[in-house]
Amino acid sequence: MARGGARAVAPAALLLLLLLAAGGGGVHCLRSRAESGATVLELRHHASLGSGGRSSRAEEARAVLASDAARVSSLQRRVGSYGLIRSPDAAAASKLAQVPVTSGARLRTLNYVATVGIGGGEATVIVDTASELTWVQCKPCDACHDQQEPLFDPSSSPSYAAVPCNSSSCDALRVATGMSGGQACDQPAACSYALSYRDGSCSRGVLAHDRLSLAGEDIEGFVFGCGTSNQGPFGGTSGLMGLGRSPLSLISQTTEQFGGVFSYCLPPKESGSSGSLVLGDDSSAYRNSTPIVYTAMVTDPLQGPFYMVSLTGISVGGEDVQSPGFSSGGGRAIVDSGTIITSLVPSVYAAVRAEFVRQLAEYPQAPPFSILDTCFDLTGLREVQVPSLKLAFDGGAEVEVDSKGVLYVVAGDASQVCLALAALRSEDDTPIIGNYQQKNLRVIFDTAASQIGFAQETCDYI
Repeated sequence: MARGGARAVAPAALLLLLLLAAGGGGVHCLRSRAESGATVLELRHHASLGSGGRSSRAEEARAVLASDAARVSSLQRRVGSYGLIRSPDAAAASKLAQVPVTSGARLRTLNYVATVGIGGGEATVIVDTASELTWVQCKPCDACHDQQEPLFDPSSSPSYAAVPCNSSSCDALRVATGMSGGQACDQPAACSYALSYRDGSCSRGVLAHDRLSLAGEDIEGFVFGCGTSNQGPFGGTSGLMGLGRSPLSLISQTTEQFGGVFSYCLPPKESGSSGSLVLGDDSSAYRNSTPIVYTAMVTDPLQGPFYMVSLTGISVGGEDVQSPGFSSGGGRAIVDSGTIITSLVPSVYAAVRAEFVRQLAEYPQAPPFSILDTCFDLTGLREVQVPSLKLAFDGGAEVEVDSKGVLYVVAGDASQVCLALAALRSEDDTPIIGNYQQKNLRVIFDTAASQIGFAQETCDYI
């Protein structure tokens, strides 16, 4: 099997991931094993996207896509705001380190979760590559969303301590979120945080540090949010794992152990499928079937926690799509684990859409559905030739999207099957490569080398 030549910095630790969806049966403990110096934990997709048969497939799909559109909209605002909120006036507006983030943590949004250890207990948290901070619900909880695991009790952990508001960690959170300037506080007051989500969900509490356990690897003094007021449909999880590019993200805090490298393989929705999250660059843990191709991360001090790459082209069924949007700024794209559908600037999307319609001209079109405006009626057909979709990145890297990530099946009878891409509102918006187009790919985030790698891999428990 092809592996790719990643350098050896530290043994990899693999965390279990689950795909979280509405009515998906909750959070379960999965298998794990040691392999070649790495710890392997199972990743599994919840078997059901629906809510126990109470809603139709179309109703569930509409809820999923509406939530996805909300996340995309909020990410666009975040991208545009990072250059604006870095001012003394903005910092003085609040004594809290406020994080205006959007999570895909709606009950009906396809999220991936990992189980980690905090202070001797376990917490299953949503994995989000666009978030700066890891947080969990804590006792005593003034207002908490429902979760399946016991709440984290700081009093039961001898290694727990609140972070003072005049500490470097509290400063790092303000810097990561653009809140420059000092926060007035009297020691030993704790550093407060407030996270606001697009759907009205929130987490508020204090910044703290404790022992973090990742598949047997202990990280002492890990800084996280201890939330005592948390609201929102987080699907029974304990909180959120921040994997973004910021000083307090899990990746930044574990650079010594894992070298600033992580990767994942996201499984398709089919029941029983599974995958993995790998912390570290031990490529022996991968099961990729093609060589890893790398593209440089876009370096921009105003990009916030996002992982950005330069999307230089798209081909449909082997035909290169021509659009001025690739060269006019519309090619700078976020690779995101929490967004579902890939969104493109209008000029690029229009060109891709036109080529798909041309190549699928033999099939009758169906009405648009939610954010998906290019749909077909494939009723009664046992086989359809789906055009390939290939993404080209700076440096010559090319990535073919898995066939399951090209079309989105709305109706069970195939009377409404849509192109799984959407248009952004403006040419000035930032494209987002969603997890629907990342299925069955090993996606490697190497912050040390400032590059992202892609390789085909059939996601399975490895």
